[in-house]
Amino acid sequence: MKKKLIFIVGPTGVGKTKLSTDIATYINAQIISCDSMQIYKEFDIGTAKVKKSEMKNIKHHLIDIICADENFNVNKYKTLAEKEIENIYSKNNIPIFVGGTGLYVDSIIYDLKFTKSIESDELRKKITDFYNKFGKEVLYDLLLYLDYECKNKIHINNVKRVIRAIEVCINTKMKFSKQLSDYKKINEKYNVLILGLYMDRKILYSNIDKRVDNMIKNGLLDEVLYLYNKYSKDCQPFTAIGYKEFIPYFNKEITFEKCIENIKQNSRNYAKRQFTWFRKNKDIKWIDMNTDYDKILKYSLMVIDKFLKGDNYE
Repeated sequence: MKKKLIFIVGPTGVGKTKLSTDIATYINAQIISCDSMQIYKEFDIGTAKVKKSEMKNIKHHLIDIICADENFNVNKYKTLAEKEIENIYSKNNIPIFVGGTGLYVDSIIYDLKFTKSIESDELRKKITDFYNKFGKEVLYDLLLYLDYECKNKIHINNVKRVIRAIEVCINTKMKFSKQLSDYKKINEKYNVLILGLYMDRKILYSNIDKRVDNMIKNGLLDEVLYLYNKYSKDCQPFTAIGYKEFIPYFNKEITFEKCIENIKQNSRNYAKRQFTWFRKNKDIKWIDMNTDYDKILKYSLMVIDKFLKGDNYE
């Protein structure tokens, strides 16, 4: 019998944390994070990491699992997440995946065929140095030279993925795009319900701005400064929104006010990209978070109850 999984997805700042923990308290569930930055220890405030007081005694998984200078990718996430699924089911609990990293979500929903490229720190460093020297436009041109079909699959601003795709092309002598041919094959091991959260864009953007302001009040600057001095600025978490914007500030290239403005703008842009990613999935059942919260929770629990019982939840 297929294991049933629940996903709660949507853009940053839409209310996934509160709804997921409230749902989990009703259905005897545990939560698995689908956030590519909350996996890192110490990077807490800038990633809006769930606080213990917000967990409501619900077990959360795949948060604070590696250090900033360790390598991690979606393949490793998939392996760890599937182990957690087995572990949660062994305790007669239901897994709820919560987060906004679309590729992490898709790695479980779909039977992704990951590239067979062996990771090479030396090669990745050379490509990263190339990017630092020539910029993202020239880096992207290099990718398109190696695999022009990536133009429709990878955005120029997704530098991490561009670097990875170039690495794969060089290592495997194969086009990266060809190795993603089975990307949308459904994972037959699981039966999934995906709840997507959305709200009016103006309200969402206002929530994001307020959250950034609260991060500053809660000590984001001190956190970033401590981590900046402890780790290399080239480590993966410093590519995240809420951290990367501080680097030009520390280098005295921009003011503190401009730094905060950049965090807000980048966060709003990221939320827009998240919604665009999830909107492509026609199986997502969307929930308007602008309505009364008690009604949202009641409706979500009704949909989940029918799903777990095997009823038609449409």
